[in-house]
Amino acid sequence: MVKISQVQARSILNKSKIFDYCLNPYTGCTHGCRYCYAGLFMRRYSGHSEPWGQFVDIKINAPELLPKQLARARRGTVWLASVCDPYQPVEARYQLTRKCLRVLSRHDFPVFIQTKSDLVVRDLDILKDLVELEVGFSLASDDDRVAALFEPGAPSITRRLKALEKIKGSNIKTFVFIGPILPQDPGRLVQQIRGLVDKVFIDRLNYVSQFVDFYRRHNLLAYISDGYFQMVKSVLVTELERAGLPYELIF
Repeated sequence: MVKISQVQARSILNKSKIFDYCLNPYTGCTHGCRYCYAGLFMRRYSGHSEPWGQFVDIKINAPELLPKQLARARRGTVWLASVCDPYQPVEARYQLTRKCLRVLSRHDFPVFIQTKSDLVVRDLDILKDLVELEVGFSLASDDDRVAALFEPGAPSITRRLKALEKIKGSNIKTFVFIGPILPQDPGRLVQQIRGLVDKVFIDRLNYVSQFVDFYRRHNLLAYISDGYFQMVKSVLVTELERAGLPYELIF
């Protein structure tokens, strides 16, 4: 049973080390990804005792707080979201991400959206009006079965690819984040995203020691070796270059 709480945020637009700002309408994420680095610290940060994936705090005042912060902020890129997926299932009900996007569109701030959910296509009407926008999906594998094991609360890879196709078809700049590298066929993954993205980011699994027990329970230890990560990176780079797709290596 997921614990859902409504909270009043003190700040919704925060400084980021990767982009100018980050915006997280929710604390907690019911996608429950088994490798999520946020699960290592978010329970302590939020004061929750529930397991990661079993709680979400709804920052119910986010749409009202955001314009006040934007009015004082220097124009810069806003990342939705740096920690918890902005299109996790609760967004269908609360629509905080959608409401915040409307605010951002009025203030003409560049937006960078990263998600695992095809719910993002619901907001194409707003996204099309944003002058500077990139929308992308995390795709850590090409295999729906792998995704179901590691990302039990997230939409399938198949659904994400269909959503990516719709977004690309709307003339919106797109990307894919291949990270962390999970068990996959890297050549097949490149073929799946070919023609759907403008750029690809690649990262390995970090904090390996924190997740080794999960891999051991599922007889997947071979997939957390440095040799495996390097092999997948090599194949991805070769296939991406062959496909003419720009990429950025993060490890």
